[in-house]
Amino acid sequence: MNSRVVKIAIPVVGASVLLVVAFVGWFVISAWWSNPPPVLGFGEGPEQPIAFPHTVHVSDAGLDCQFCHRTVSTDEAATIPAVAQCLFCHGFDKIDGRLSTSETAQEELAKLIADLGEPQQPINWNRVYRLPDHVQFVHAPHIQQGISCSTCHGEIGEMQVVKQVRNLKMRDCVDCHRDNGAPTDCSTCHY
Repeated sequence: MNSRVVKIAIPVVGASVLLVVAFVGWFVISAWWSNPPPVLGFGEGPEQPIAFPHTVHVSDAGLDCQFCHRTVSTDEAATIPAVAQCLFCHGFDKIDGRLSTSETAQEELAKLIADLGEPQQPINWNRVYRLPDHVQFVHAPHIQQGISCSTCHGEIGEMQVVKQVRNLKMRDCVDCHRDNGAPTDCSTCHY
């Protein structure tokens, strides 16, 4: 009797395990396929906690990228502005008074102000661009050489939702370095 149970149980357990592995594999692949990591492709930009309209800030208000991303010309990262910087303009109606703001914009501004608390908590923005950990990209020398932000990031001022527009693969970077007389040795970009 025991050998009969074993003969039946082994194939049933094996088939069950295979079914679970196949289901998990299908789930992981389909999840990745529908929303690949930014470093691997394009697609729509991620939903943000506050719908930040670059179109209004860049195109309508005429702000330069470096007004908000202040460290881009001196440091490695462009950095996201602190909430206090947003409130500096919005708190004194420097932008709001000059621009016609829609009901949606008013709702988003209300989120900015209401969700902060004291002390002001940073906004947990979702990252749009990501490079592999073994790649070192420093913004400062690119900006100092006069390379426009739109070269890599596209026309942000025209995007309702910011999304990745260049593949940012090694060949893209090396070709740009060659075209602009920048160093192409491995240690320039890799740790």
